[in-house]
Order: sequence, then structure tokens, then C-alpha cells
Amino acid sequence: MEFDIDVPCMTTPDQDIACISLDIGPQSPPLLRQGHACAWSSLSVHNQDCVPPPFYEGESGLHIMLYESSETFGTNGNRVKNPYYSGPVTDHFDGTRFFNPGGVPPLGAADILRWKLRGKPARWPRRVSLPEGPVKAPPHVAGADLRVTMIGHASMLIQTDGLNVLTDPVWSRRASPFTSLGPRRVIEPGIRFQDLPQIHAVLVTHNHYDHLDLETLQRLQDEFHPIIITPLGNETLIRRTLSAAKIVSLDWGEGFSEWDGITITAEPCHHWSARGVGDRCMALWAAFVLTTSSGSIYHVGDTGFHNGINYRAAAEKYGGFRLAILPIGAYQPRWFMRGQHQDPKEAVEGFRLCRASYAIGHHFGTFRLTDEPMGEPPEQLQQALIAADIEPDRFRALNAGEVFDVPQP
Repeated sequence: MEFDIDVPCMTTPDQDIACISLDIGPQSPPLLRQGHACAWSSLSVHNQDCVPPPFYEGESGLHIMLYESSETFGTNGNRVKNPYYSGPVTDHFDGTRFFNPGGVPPLGAADILRWKLRGKPARWPRRVSLPEGPVKAPPHVAGADLRVTMIGHASMLIQTDGLNVLTDPVWSRRASPFTSLGPRRVIEPGIRFQDLPQIHAVLVTHNHYDHLDLETLQRLQDEFHPIIITPLGNETLIRRTLSAAKIVSLDWGEGFSEWDGITITAEPCHHWSARGVGDRCMALWAAFVLTTSSGSIYHVGDTGFHNGINYRAAAEKYGGFRLAILPIGAYQPRWFMRGQHQDPKEAVEGFRLCRASYAIGHHFGTFRLTDEPMGEPPEQLQQALIAADIEPDRFRALNAGEVFDVPQP
């Protein structure tokens, strides 16, 4: 049995609160009417290490579950153990959790409750067809050419210098730990999995379910054996499922070179991580810079604008980019999302600050995660470009199945 219920990718923030369940309506499926955490145990899940999300939303109304956990110290006063990473204290790691230097943490459980009770999410269509059907990418792109094909949400195929790179690949039907619950894909992937060319590398920016999909990573490992590059801590999570995979974990500022003339470097972005209850910010999040002979690419999976600090730093370090790949969706309500998800106007300002020649907008139109309408991010992007006096063809919001052959600067 499958329930038509959306589970946001956001998991319970770590707050000292009791386990409660609210508004388990009489029309809920019987399994969900049990009203306690063990009701989830019979559901099919992608990863047995995962735990229930804090709320779900269905036809019968809002349902919320909150769990007791702690921030850095347990109830006995001992420091909570990080299950993913152990390393020295740095300017963005306190010995247990990662954080954004000078930034803001994600809001807490009371704010999630306020959002879900008072929010006015726009309705999305249940299904949208690919306008021209799925595309087939070439086996490789040579020379100075740079091609990006949108698969959907934050999943893209980057082709340049003979290298094929996937970003945050998700081919699953839902961005969720559950096979029958969670944000459902409303549009098919822009490239069918069986039509993928040889994949050399996979970039995983952080561990939220709409970016790290273990089922898809397993399929890629079985078919292509790519190198998986990800920020600190995520390698532990991935290796639980992909024990034989080649995984490279990077801290901010660290780079990896496997191919002639190409370096992939992890850089800061303003976000957070959580896979379940109790592991908030225990694995790092990052943007990536691909330095190639055909130009540099700045790829950001999720980020808050953070006063443009990371964009300015990237421009200063790399001198600008041929292409920036920037998120433009999942930003409403603004009071809740501002710290972790930039909006299209902020993305345009980030594009200007990082000194990119061209940009791609992503993170919209595939999974309904937040309250804005499905088509609003590209519309808001166009308005922001006009207001900033930037030519619209320099910053394109790519829908699933669309291809951008990036001009040379």
C-alpha cells in the first residue's frame, strides 16, 4: 500500500522536547492512526539506519511528531557521539557538530510547528510531462566545450574535458527515507538512467534526502563504479550501503585530482545537515569548484545567502567562473527558509558577487519541499535579472530535460 502523503526532507532539529504526536485524524490510514513512533516500523524504508521524520502532511490534515534529543550533551552530561566523523576542532567543527562560522543555525521544532500550522503551501500538479521527452547525452564532451543537462531538482550531468560528473543524483520516485511516503517526483528525470553515459565522478553536497539518495548511488556504483566526492562525514553514511565504492571525503578548502588538468575542491556554503533524529549537523555540507582547462565551475547544492560572504570569498580565491550552478528554489516561507535557502533575487546577487560569466538555476520544479508555487522560482529569477540589468540568457533556470551548452567567456 502507498499513501499519498508528503514528508518534507527536513528532519527534526535537535531540541529537548518530549515525544508527541498531534492531529492524527480519523481519515488517516490505519497504520498512521496508531499515533506513536513505532507506527513507522512497518513502513518500507530505503535505509534501515534512518529514523522517522518529524511531520508529514496528508489529505486528512497535518500530522506532526517530535522526538526528544539533545544538542551537544546528553541527559547524563556526556558529549553526544558523532556517528559519522571524528576529527580536530576547527573554525566550523566544534568536536561534535559542524556549523556555519558567523552564520545562523536552522530554526527549531517550535518554528517547524508554526510553519506547518500557519503556512499556506501552493498546490502543485501531481504529474508534469517532460516537454520533449527525456534526452540522451553524448558519450563525452571534448575540448573547451561545456554542457550541462538537467535531470531534475539538484541532479545535473556536467560534461567537459572528457569528464562526466553527476551532481546530487536522485532517480528515486521520492526524496525521502520511505518508499511510500515523502515528497513525490512530479516530473520524470531529464535523462533516463539507462541512457546515462559513463559516469566518472559523483558530487554529493550534503546528506538531506533530496541530495543524497542511497538507492541511486547504489545503482551508479553497480553500473559505473564512479568516484564519489562528498564533504566530511558523509562517506561513513554512504559506505554503510556502498561498502566497495571509492569515496573521497573533503573538508572545506581541500581538493582532489584524479584526472589530468581537473581538480575538484570543496568550498563553504551556508547550510546544515541531518539524516534523522539526533544527527543534526554531524556531517559537513559544501559547495564544489571544478577547475578544468575549459574554465572553472562553481557548483552550490543548497545555501543561504549569508550576506554574500561565501560568494565574495569564492571570487577572491578563484578570480571568477565560467559557470555558476546556483539554487533558486525551496525558499518560502521566507522567515523560515532565509538562513538555509536563498531566493532567486539573492541567487542573482550571488551570481554577480562570484563573478561568473554564466549561471544555471536549479533546486525547483521536481519535489514540493516548501510553500512557493512550482513555477514561481524561474519567474522570480527573470524579474530579478531584469531588475539587476543582467541579460536573461546569462542565468538560465533549467527544467528537467533541458540542456545548456555554456558559451566561452
